[in-house]
Amino acid sequence: MERTTRRTLTGVVTSDKMDKTIVVAINEKKNHPLYGKGTKFTRKFKVRDENNEAQVGDTVEIMETRKISKDVHFRLVRVVEKAVIL
Repeated sequence: MERTTRRTLTGVVTSDKMDKTIVVAINEKKNHPLYGKGTKFTRKFKVRDENNEAQVGDTVEIMETRKISKDVHFRLVRVVEKAVIL
């Protein structure tokens, strides 16, 4: 029996205040089904970051996984791009 492919998303870290958990914002654009007008919207996910390696502003890749806690059902795959700190 084969495992299905898991959903992966790319987004920006908006919060890293929790221990081993980050909040990632995914920006998406969808067109209205009838009128075709594009609308932007943001979805936020709590993500398990086992080593606390991601920081605010980093672009990260996340993957869907089993439910880890009440709100957490994604895990950090890798940090795509580190944020520039001035």
